[in-house]
Amino acid sequence: MEASSKYSSPEKALKDSLQPYEAAYLSKSLSRLFDPINLVFPLGGRNPPSSDELDGIIKTIASELNVAAVDANLTLAVSKNVAKTIQLYGVKSEQLLSTQGDASQVIGPLTEGQRRNVAVVNSLFKLHQSVTKVVSSQSSFPPAAEQTIISALKTIHVLMGNAVQPLLTSVGDAIEAIIITMHQEDFSGSLTGSGKPDVPCSLYMKELQGFIARVMSDYFKHFECLDFVFDNTEAIAQRAIELFIRNASLIRPLGEGGKMRLAADFAQMELAVGPFCRRVSDLGKSYRMLRSFRPLLFQTSEHVANSPALGDIIPFSIIIQFLFTRAPAELKSPFQRAEWSHARFSQWLDDHPSEKDRLLLIRGALEAYVQSVRSREGKEFAPVYPIMVQLLQKAMSTLQ
Repeated sequence: MEASSKYSSPEKALKDSLQPYEAAYLSKSLSRLFDPINLVFPLGGRNPPSSDELDGIIKTIASELNVAAVDANLTLAVSKNVAKTIQLYGVKSEQLLSTQGDASQVIGPLTEGQRRNVAVVNSLFKLHQSVTKVVSSQSSFPPAAEQTIISALKTIHVLMGNAVQPLLTSVGDAIEAIIITMHQEDFSGSLTGSGKPDVPCSLYMKELQGFIARVMSDYFKHFECLDFVFDNTEAIAQRAIELFIRNASLIRPLGEGGKMRLAADFAQMELAVGPFCRRVSDLGKSYRMLRSFRPLLFQTSEHVANSPALGDIIPFSIIIQFLFTRAPAELKSPFQRAEWSHARFSQWLDDHPSEKDRLLLIRGALEAYVQSVRSREGKEFAPVYPIMVQLLQKAMSTLQ
């Protein structure tokens, strides 16, 4: 009885006897996978592998998986080796990345460090694409084996993101610095005889359009992974639109001529961020906010307060902020009351993303105005004040 139970599974007995050979095979397999990588990343080397060298690595990966395809367990074991190979490629690539200051400059043409970073990202992208293709071409590939390799490929995608982050941050900072210069321009003018503004759009907008077009042609067009680039630049475009609307809502004083020019800037803003997007309409909420805000420039305060875009597309805090423009100087905007610069207020808003915090700051400014009118024994408040209070109450009630 014992004898028969001991050998109840001849297949298992055979597998057990082959165990040492499998371990030796997997060790050899890992060497075959690692060797070409160690070869193309020599010690002290500065460049990622060439296309031919990368093709050689991919062929080795495909070959190891094909040979292992005879057995599901062997496939899973070899897939773990492939995952280690992908990770090794990532580690070696990361060591080539330039992290010096010149890697994130956006003033001149591509520096040597930036060129190398582009080459590394392109190389990682090719590896990602090629391995994905190899995996999808495997017939009856065990799900666990596929998952093992896909997890390793995710680390490659993360590494690509980390490699471009310093450049993306610099581009975002430069865009913010350009947008904030709108406050150095004069929007207080009245309409000219023709009913048109003197200039089609503002200087800062021309500078912004030029900068974004140059950044795309000087830096981003060198990346071969278009979708990856757009995923990152579209996020910059959304942030740029939000900063533009934020700062546009703070302009004081805003004359009729200034409104015309600002409306032109709103239209030009769509063109400005165009190079960063597959389609500007893909930018979702930011795009809808840009489109919805522009007509409010010319509407009465009552109309603005009843806009269907309020709360849903445009936050209440932005609209109330904009209504300060229509108030007398005595009704100070929150940043004026705090004696902050536009840049400092913008930073405060970034640090306080909660709508409640922003509304409380606005409430403080409105309460200070009431105190100021009472202390000079004024008889009435500015016509826009009750509208702002009503909007604030409505906004606060939606937060409950």
